[in-house]
Amino acid sequence: MVRVDIWYGLSEVECSHGSIVTIGVFDGVHRGHRLLIDAAVERAHAEGRSAVVVTFDPHPVSVFLPERAPLAVTTLEERLRLLESYGVDGVLVIDFTKELAGLSPEAYVDRLLVDALHARGVVVGQNFSFGANAAGTPELLTALGKTQGFDVTVIPLLSDDDVDICSTYVRSQLAEGNVEHANWALGRAFSVNGPVVRGAGRGGKELGFPTANQYFPDTHALPADGVYAGWFSIDPTAARVDGNMEPGRAYAAAISVGTNPTFGDEERSIESFVLDREADLYGHEATVEFVAHLRDMVKFNSVDELLENMHRDVAAARVALAADAAARGWTPDQYFLKEG
Repeated sequence: MVRVDIWYGLSEVECSHGSIVTIGVFDGVHRGHRLLIDAAVERAHAEGRSAVVVTFDPHPVSVFLPERAPLAVTTLEERLRLLESYGVDGVLVIDFTKELAGLSPEAYVDRLLVDALHARGVVVGQNFSFGANAAGTPELLTALGKTQGFDVTVIPLLSDDDVDICSTYVRSQLAEGNVEHANWALGRAFSVNGPVVRGAGRGGKELGFPTANQYFPDTHALPADGVYAGWFSIDPTAARVDGNMEPGRAYAAAISVGTNPTFGDEERSIESFVLDREADLYGHEATVEFVAHLRDMVKFNSVDELLENMHRDVAAARVALAADAAARGWTPDQYFLKEG
């Protein structure tokens, strides 16, 4: 993989020969974001320059209007991983509170684009704003660029099937459990990544469905409570795993999101039952990709009723994941799914 420079703050930037820059939060790195990133990468590489993505952590809205801060579709780490995979040469992560908050649009441009990145071209979306009180517009950026030696490309918002592709839409679909719609907007399966921890322990001992449990902060967007089909994979850099699972390989899973109302649990979790495989996963980092919504969360009247539905969930997950693997063109060495 080509090395990508990651700079945490303006003082770390090393980009003296001119760059093509795109700026945004890029939460989710969805299909609309890809238009900006691809445009910057294509031009930069054609001109022999560096393609640089500027992103922010924390989200600027959480600084000025914390009560309206949106749930994060991706963590910063996940965002960086995605950006690195799209051919950029550098990513600048800016702590908005420390480096840009309160700057006038003119000072913002001078400090970020001129002094730090030596920009020769800037790519932004049509709803881009910058500077104190979000006073800067793409039109003002274009005018400033004419005096500072860079040009500006403004990319219209991506609309597909009368839907504006944006992070707000992705969040709304996740909140309704429509992971298929969220995935369509993202251009990939929505995923979460985190360590596997111990849960209540009843899945394997009492029910015969051992699960890999993961917990996430309430600032992270998750699918609505329910049962889903998806892929479970252990961090490919993981050391040996005890059991019959391999790091980096995708395994079919039936996934429960919620609080287990049948048992009265209160803490919301993601619990993945990996089909046909067994392994000691505690402490390992794992990624869960959501493919299809199977059913809403239900409080059952008995354990027997719960088990009956869990068997149905597993059967439905096999069907959904077989279709997904075929659509991706996966070869058997990339995933494991015992059909039928």
